[in-house]
Amino acid sequence: MKALRCMLPLLILLTHGVVSHAAWRLPNVIVILCDDLGYADIGAFGCTAYTTPHLDRMAKEGRKFTNFHVSQALCSASRAALLTGCYNNRIGIHGALGPNSRIGLNTNEMTLAGLFKQQGYATGMAGKWHLGHRPQFLPVRHGFDEYLGLPYSNDMWPHHPEAKKGTYPNLPLLEDDHVKDPDITPEKQPNLTTWYAERAVRFIEKNRDRPFFFYLAHSMPHVPLFVSDKFKGKSGAGLYGDVIQEIDWSVGQVFDALKKHGLDNNTLVVFTSDNGPWLSYGNHAGSAGPLREGKGTAWEGGTRVPCLMRWPGQLAAGTTSGDMLMTIDLLPTFAKLINAKLPAHKIDGLDVWPLLAGTPGAKNPHDAYYSYYANNELQAMFSPDGRWKLQLPHGYRTLGGRPAGRDGIPAKYSEAKVTEAQLFDMQTDMGEKADVASSNPAVVQRLLTLAEQARADLGDALTQRKGTGVREPGRVAEAK
Repeated sequence: MKALRCMLPLLILLTHGVVSHAAWRLPNVIVILCDDLGYADIGAFGCTAYTTPHLDRMAKEGRKFTNFHVSQALCSASRAALLTGCYNNRIGIHGALGPNSRIGLNTNEMTLAGLFKQQGYATGMAGKWHLGHRPQFLPVRHGFDEYLGLPYSNDMWPHHPEAKKGTYPNLPLLEDDHVKDPDITPEKQPNLTTWYAERAVRFIEKNRDRPFFFYLAHSMPHVPLFVSDKFKGKSGAGLYGDVIQEIDWSVGQVFDALKKHGLDNNTLVVFTSDNGPWLSYGNHAGSAGPLREGKGTAWEGGTRVPCLMRWPGQLAAGTTSGDMLMTIDLLPTFAKLINAKLPAHKIDGLDVWPLLAGTPGAKNPHDAYYSYYANNELQAMFSPDGRWKLQLPHGYRTLGGRPAGRDGIPAKYSEAKVTEAQLFDMQTDMGEKADVASSNPAVVQRLLTLAEQARADLGDALTQRKGTGVREPGRVAEAK
């Protein structure tokens, strides 16, 4: 029986057509997540203002996904979904948790790290966590063997130009579950991207003889922007371009380490962002390209993010997929690839390996995808084939065509409203410009029916619905 159990991961991988009998070994997995990177901020997605050679190489040697989404266009919520395979509102995580938050990721939730631990993987993380900064919520309490990084966003610190004095405590750098440096000052922030990349390289070297999972969650290009001296002024496109070029360099460091240790062909690398650009920051923000709006909205510029995946021999080089996908699908897909067990509680993602691999005739297994924002507002939803998107009545923030901010000082948003359901054909209108609801009533009705199912399960503050499938976040015990 023990021998059979050891063979099960191989059988799963062979069934998926991932490896041959001769080449089998459990694959390493690296997920690289940027913070506020826009859809059009890298060369493979249309950027021409500066170069991203390592990411361009990743696209040429791997697969580009042009319709890849996050569950919510804000920090903590997006990361919760990525790491658990659940819509963030199912597990009680909304928006962006601050230094005064008394909640975090519940220890009962399975993360990607916990999933990989089932099969004996080494697990590590460097970068921004943002799922609770109290000891019980930290990465090492959620399946990660080691951690180096910031507990939340790098603008949650005393030097924030918009914050009143005393709003934020000093920004700490954590190692595992203790404070490595209690005060990451403006003089130290330029080191963050380098520190995270160095930790990733060391982790790969240390664990080169066993399967591993590493989560590299960059703090950049979230404001305030910082870059090391080796990239300062090098992009020719201002500070934002310099920051992206350093992130690109960090990706190159990861690939160099994999090649050095002979792991290149046995490692799946995923590169993406937690949400779209923070447009109010202007020249310190990225670009959503042809997409509407940005971070903090359920429009495409908020939830659709660049995504590249590379696994030589398993993902066809130089190919592009326009299939609708979401970060919630990564956990169950990885689980199937390595034959790990999914948690006993409900998750929302599904195995989409056939779509990742470009299997002919593969179809998305979902009935729909949902986009919640604010405090559990169901604002938009997608058909799983990626064609239709329904914007439900809700309020959202926008610059409304007004000039954005400059040099780290944001412009003020104004509020706008979707007053009735609007339908967009994403195959012909990725910029969400033309409402076609009146000419497609059957599509609207089908999606509205599915929206009601989501409200019953996950709730919806806009219609005063409480969901029956929502779980509690972790909470700090009240002092007696």
